[in-house]
Amino acid sequence: MTPEALLAGRTHTLHLVIFDCDGVLVDSETIARRVVAEALATLGWHLTPIEAHETFVGMSLDTMLPIIAARIGRPVPGSWIDDLKSSAGRALAEELTPVPGAIEALDGITALGLPWRVASNSSHPEMRVKFARTGLTDRVAGRIHSYTDVAQGKPAPDLFLSAAAAEGVPPENCIVIEDSPTGARAAAAAGMDCLGYAPHGADEALRATGAVLFRSMFDLPGLIGLAPRELV
Repeated sequence: MTPEALLAGRTHTLHLVIFDCDGVLVDSETIARRVVAEALATLGWHLTPIEAHETFVGMSLDTMLPIIAARIGRPVPGSWIDDLKSSAGRALAEELTPVPGAIEALDGITALGLPWRVASNSSHPEMRVKFARTGLTDRVAGRIHSYTDVAQGKPAPDLFLSAAAAEGVPPENCIVIEDSPTGARAAAAAGMDCLGYAPHGADEALRATGAVLFRSMFDLPGLIGLAPRELV
């Protein structure tokens, strides 16, 4: 299915767009995979940045820790967690940029008269750094949902359901913008359609979740504009 067919063929009107943060609004994935790979090496687990990305994409730190502990055969030291957060914070503050077309997508959807929110497996402090660095702080104010706000982060549906509830919108009237299979599975569990952002072409793992892929954030307002909606 094409994104045009998904959106134009929706049987429920669209009242809310929910964005993931990392890899969708801010181009943090390249930075994060490098920092995580470097930190894992200090524990004796040697992964390339790409391997680190494939292993942990879309996961919160809470979800990552049991996987790391099982691999290294011991609990992850608290000092390692603190060092990882510090390293990631410094790198993001110095290097982070918006995803190409993300600002235009947010502004374009706002111009359509549709509300939007952000739901991320990042913490609020992490997102504050990311949005400050990329100049998005004012745009996202009052719209942010973190995995720390709910019982379970993605792939559980809690985050997306929380965002919908905050806007007073039923799940079937939402659409999610995601770039990871973890997030797309959360959208499916929440009963929401998902557009999968795949800038480098076909992403079969993302497609396998049921997400419908698109390649450019610049295209998103035009796609969203195809969906039936009743605005008041």
